[in-house]
Amino acid sequence: MDDNHFKYSNSVIALPLFFVVLLWLIYWLEIRFDLDFVENGIFPRTLSGLQGIIFSPFIHADIEHLYNNSVPLLILLAALRYFYSKQSSEVIGFGIILSGFITWIIGRESYHIGASSLIYVLVSFIFFKGIKTKYYRLVAVSLAVVVVYGGLVWYIFPKVEEKISWEGHLAGLITGFVLSIIYKTPEFKKTVKYEWEHPDFNPIEDKFMQRFDESGNFVNLPVIEMEEEIPPYYSSNLSVDYTIVESKKNESKLES
Repeated sequence: MDDNHFKYSNSVIALPLFFVVLLWLIYWLEIRFDLDFVENGIFPRTLSGLQGIIFSPFIHADIEHLYNNSVPLLILLAALRYFYSKQSSEVIGFGIILSGFITWIIGRESYHIGASSLIYVLVSFIFFKGIKTKYYRLVAVSLAVVVVYGGLVWYIFPKVEEKISWEGHLAGLITGFVLSIIYKTPEFKKTVKYEWEHPDFNPIEDKFMQRFDESGNFVNLPVIEMEEEIPPYYSSNLSVDYTIVESKKNESKLES
């Protein structure tokens, strides 16, 4: 496999910028026209609260909340678009819906808002998918995500901080893991070029590997001794009876 799958495009920058600018625009409209979008968030186990599955990632409580979500979104959306361009749209779309629905099921009776659940979706997907592909560049990205955002794992537990929606964080983590299993990445599968790369390769049966001993030293193949061929013979289970016949010769009698 080569690195031709990793191609920079304008969408790598445009997608994160568009998403984050949209968040700031919505927050500006809320401040500018004295609106309150909090009630459009997820309110668990209520019919009206289902609308929050779509709207909640775009609603934030204050400017600090918005700023704390904006920076990770810029980085993670750019990484997702660059390394997983074919799966990025589905991961974002279904990530928002599935994580929101899980939050609607397990959440406390309060309004859950903010894009942090999507951040957990992205962190989880990039980490688990990179490890699963076993491709060195994607594994490196997974490790980088752990180093930078590994501390987020503490906020999936209750009572770490009362004001945050740990349910949304946990839902995002679960969703990212599920999506990393559902969406396949055959383009990153290593191409098998040699016989010994096959999973069912048996070195004992390989003629070339037989030329090496246990220490890796080159040896000659054992000489196979040809067994001496024994001429075939035949046997029978039938009994054979022999009769002895006395030989009588006609001898002329001498006349006296």
